[in-house]
Amino acid sequence: MRKPAAGAAQEGIVTVMHRSGGIQPHLWVLVLVQGVVSAASLVVEILAGRMLAPHVGMSLYTWTSVIAIVLAGFSLGHWWGGRIANRPIEEALRITGWTLIGAALTTAAAAWLLRLAAGPVLGTVEHPIWAIVVLCSAVFFLPSLFAGVPAPVLAQVAVVRSERSGEALGAMFAAGAVGAIAGTLLAGFLFISWLGTAATLAVVTAVYVLAALVCFALSRRVTARLGAALVVIGAGLTGLPLLAPPQCDHESDYFCIRTVDLSADPARPVHLMVLDHLAHGIGARDVPQVMFTEHAAMLLELSKRRAPSPEATSYFIGGGSYSVPRALADAGFGEITVSEIDPMVTEIAERDFWLDRSEMVIFHEDARRALLSRPERRYDLIVGDAFTDVAVPAHLITREFMQLVAGRLTPEGSYLMNVIDYEGRLRALASMVATAREVFPHVEVWTRTDRPPPGERAVFVLVAGRAPGGQGGFVVPAPEPVRFAALPQEALARLAETRGQILTDDFAPIDRLMGRMD
Repeated sequence: MRKPAAGAAQEGIVTVMHRSGGIQPHLWVLVLVQGVVSAASLVVEILAGRMLAPHVGMSLYTWTSVIAIVLAGFSLGHWWGGRIANRPIEEALRITGWTLIGAALTTAAAAWLLRLAAGPVLGTVEHPIWAIVVLCSAVFFLPSLFAGVPAPVLAQVAVVRSERSGEALGAMFAAGAVGAIAGTLLAGFLFISWLGTAATLAVVTAVYVLAALVCFALSRRVTARLGAALVVIGAGLTGLPLLAPPQCDHESDYFCIRTVDLSADPARPVHLMVLDHLAHGIGARDVPQVMFTEHAAMLLELSKRRAPSPEATSYFIGGGSYSVPRALADAGFGEITVSEIDPMVTEIAERDFWLDRSEMVIFHEDARRALLSRPERRYDLIVGDAFTDVAVPAHLITREFMQLVAGRLTPEGSYLMNVIDYEGRLRALASMVATAREVFPHVEVWTRTDRPPPGERAVFVLVAGRAPGGQGGFVVPAPEPVRFAALPQEALARLAETRGQILTDDFAPIDRLMGRMD
């Protein structure tokens, strides 16, 4: 009786194995290699987001691109590994070893390649989303492709050499899943925080080289010369990420942080804080009342104007360089509270931006959680700076959040919020106004009086409260004198009605409203 084709193929593989000396790798070795490679590949996936952040920011688009590109690499690698698995076992394991060397090489070179590719890609690809996709593909597709090859090969070896093929296959799938979980946890909770990006890349590179050595050993084609060469290659590749120029002065759990000296006179220092790719704040040691950005200048002046008393209390959503809280403290305001989620940002502000922590209360936690968990506290001013270049925390712009803010204000209190939108669109601004009008009796929007060039971003400050705050314009240094004024109420109402939508915890499509997905 003729045997089924699948049975004949499996018997052929077994025959080849026996004729070649009877390769019988233990299942636990295969399970271990599969789990370790899977863990390493997920560490690279988490690292990809952190490494891209200094160039394109940490946003929904960044993580969507990373996940899509990495999964595409895994998928093509699995398909390629399936074809390799059809070869005789010795040859399949040997090829798998070389693909793991490829994974080590492309992983070790990722930091260098990102630095070389970022400028040309971001300068050539105009659309911000496609720029992120192209840059992510250029740097992280190949490491994922090579890391995807071993899974089907190792699974095939496990099934062929086991008397219980179903259990062996299940063990290999489980090893891949457990490894992925372990890699995600190790990257997020241990490696990045304790080792940093470069050292973590070095560890992953070393893991791939060791896994390659195991595959070569299982193929019984490792000579002393080849083993020594691989050790030397592995040592060189492991050191490659450590030699890459650092992108950050400090890597925290949240940001890549840099301090840039902008001082024209070393005796009168001026510093810029960069979080990921964003110039977040500028501070001058000797003139704390001077703001160096339009939104900070408006927030400071409007805070002074809306304060119900000289000792007004305030709550700031985000610290950054602490420029505005520091200016209010210098002006003699009452208790100043700041929610800055990243403790290292506060440490850098103390060291490089002349923050005196004794002048304010600082919570190192999410601003919404800080307000929600302290219902007894009331503030005369709540000041929000949630908008950045590409990433806007949606949970800090919704109707539910504004209701929480309104409940934490004193009767004469005001809510001020920085808003960025594109001239000619203004759908994000319109939606913020429409949402604020659902909660507050009076809403104003302030901006500079001269119109920005067509298509450029414009900076606004939304002011909401129970009563009007006056419509008179003002001129303040930012750092050169700039005139700001409130938009007419009629125009504001028309904008909210024609272009705005209510933002809620259930639906706040701020990325689309800002035009990033057009």
